[in-house]
Amino acid sequence: MVSTKFLAIAFVASIALGSPVPIPATFHLSVREDRPFNASLPNVTIFATGGTIAGSASSSDQTTGYQAGALGVEILIDAVPQLWNVSNVRGVQVANVGSESITPDILLNLTQQVQRELDSPYCQGVVITHGTDTLEESSFFLDLTIRSEKPVVFVGAMRPATAISADGPINLLEAVTLAGDPNAKGRGTMIVLNDRIANAYYTTKSNANSLDTFRAFEQGFLGFFINIKPIFYYAPALPLGKPYFDVMDTTSLPEVDIIFGHQALNPTLASAAVASGAKGLVLAGMGAGGWTDAGQEVIDEVIKTSGTAVVYSRRSMDGYVEPQGTISYGGGFLNPQKSRIMLQLALGAGYENAQLRTLFELDG
Repeated sequence: MVSTKFLAIAFVASIALGSPVPIPATFHLSVREDRPFNASLPNVTIFATGGTIAGSASSSDQTTGYQAGALGVEILIDAVPQLWNVSNVRGVQVANVGSESITPDILLNLTQQVQRELDSPYCQGVVITHGTDTLEESSFFLDLTIRSEKPVVFVGAMRPATAISADGPINLLEAVTLAGDPNAKGRGTMIVLNDRIANAYYTTKSNANSLDTFRAFEQGFLGFFINIKPIFYYAPALPLGKPYFDVMDTTSLPEVDIIFGHQALNPTLASAAVASGAKGLVLAGMGAGGWTDAGQEVIDEVIKTSGTAVVYSRRSMDGYVEPQGTISYGGGFLNPQKSRIMLQLALGAGYENAQLRTLFELDG
């Protein structure tokens, strides 16, 4: 078996040399027996799913076009020895993919493993490493499906591990520190990047390239880090009306598709999505959920003939979409990708019209 210590050394060296990290075909994860255990520190479990934080590029100045999910969780842990100053960490590899390849099966498996870990009295918090492209969707999913006061923290990186000034190591150290902090309890699922602490419910990726990309423009941040120490702005609080879905025995989720609104949109896309198996649709509407007249005729028809659940959201970065009549729903403050997750979970739980309306349309 290849030593994880050797691979960590190769990883650190690759950052300096700008070469990709070779991962032997025979490499597999194992429990490290030479790591210290400090009974005075919290126990934090890191669930790894891949992404840029585990990415490798061919040069140290390459920040696009790299291989995401090239490094295993043990290599990430070994590359940040300071983790052992703040916690007793354990790594679990759930997946190792770019976040565009995250599926409902991976999300359900991740949720179920995280919930079982949090139920253990020996675990004080959990960190999930994840690609940033769909991190807001996965973190929102867990925010709706995990029931625990213990901290759940998603973390990623905007630069691969081999890049000059890679942001992954410090992000991971801050995330683990946050997960073990008693002051982080009762705040729902959180996101850590670029010294910021954000709530998973409303936060979105706002820029495809910059480090300071995760934001909730209207709702703001929960806190920040100074010298790796988390500082909160507010007492623990949760978003108004946030539901909980029990998926511990769930094995699949219904298909929900998003249709992007634009001038002269093709009205038949909605009926084609339903014909291909979609049980729900989210419309990324123009302005505050606007849709074309021709497109609306098709939406009305699929609702009438197929009973399709339709949520109107908005393609703009922020805003509120009001209720849309009695047979469809306004997405409220949720963007299309978060509306899709919410609708998917609700349909899977058997929610009907009145219950669906309460999920999206807040009136106080």
